[in-house]
Amino acid sequence: MIKDLVAIDVHTHPQTEEFLAAMGRRRGQMGTHFGKERVPVSFAEQADMYRDRRMMAVIVNSDDETQSGVRGAPNDLLGRAQAEHPDVFIAFAGIDPWKGKAAIEEIRRCHGEYGIKGVGELNPGRQRFLPNDRRFYPIWEVCAELGLPVMFHGGFLGAGAGSPGGMGYKLEYARPIPYLDDVAADFPELNVISAHPAWPWHLDNLAACWHKSNFYIDLSGWAPKYWPAEVVRYANSITTSRMLFGTDWPVLDTDRWMKEFDELGFKETSRRKILLDNALRLFGLADV
Repeated sequence: MIKDLVAIDVHTHPQTEEFLAAMGRRRGQMGTHFGKERVPVSFAEQADMYRDRRMMAVIVNSDDETQSGVRGAPNDLLGRAQAEHPDVFIAFAGIDPWKGKAAIEEIRRCHGEYGIKGVGELNPGRQRFLPNDRRFYPIWEVCAELGLPVMFHGGFLGAGAGSPGGMGYKLEYARPIPYLDDVAADFPELNVISAHPAWPWHLDNLAACWHKSNFYIDLSGWAPKYWPAEVVRYANSITTSRMLFGTDWPVLDTDRWMKEFDELGFKETSRRKILLDNALRLFGLADV
């Protein structure tokens, strides 16, 4: 299958009933903000959608139970989906960092039982934590030990957007510098993925990526035609080797993302790295 791939979408959110329920009141709020109602989609349907496009997809999860009171969807659902569709899915485990030892045990369990490839998407703004708070360092230590990249939401939050008070979520938590930059510095053996261009701190995001070889940026959540000029320039030059194709599906679909990306005129070598080679290397799927 690997030799026939054209891309790996490193950022997709399962839309089964369990995951929609775990969104709580964000389901309606985000549907309004993005102008797209969240409707159930089975793992089989999502797998077929990506299989038809000769793509793999990372399926991410999240758990903010200590802040929202809503239990996250079980990671076992992602693990089983990866086992049932190994040609398509790459599973990441969602954890609540405030659960401490229980979060660490969940990472070890998912790695042992299902062979998960990463942890995330962690959302500091919604989960109300700072990644460089040393209380959470034992979690990153375990991820580094197991060779699991960790994905953190960066920049503007879709969660709470357009509602009074932003549902209480504070954007400050989602700054790449110092929070993610510190983690990448303190754990050089840990691969950190900053999810999204991280506007309005996209320059900070690019600086951290350029500075640290274990810092990656996934280009999800923002339609390519709206990317700031600096993101396009750096992604096509000095940070190309650590840029990753991602949609944030169902926020964006692959067809729109690819169409708008191709209209930006990227060099073919950059295009290949962003769409496929960087992810293959990051997830240990092939020697590239």
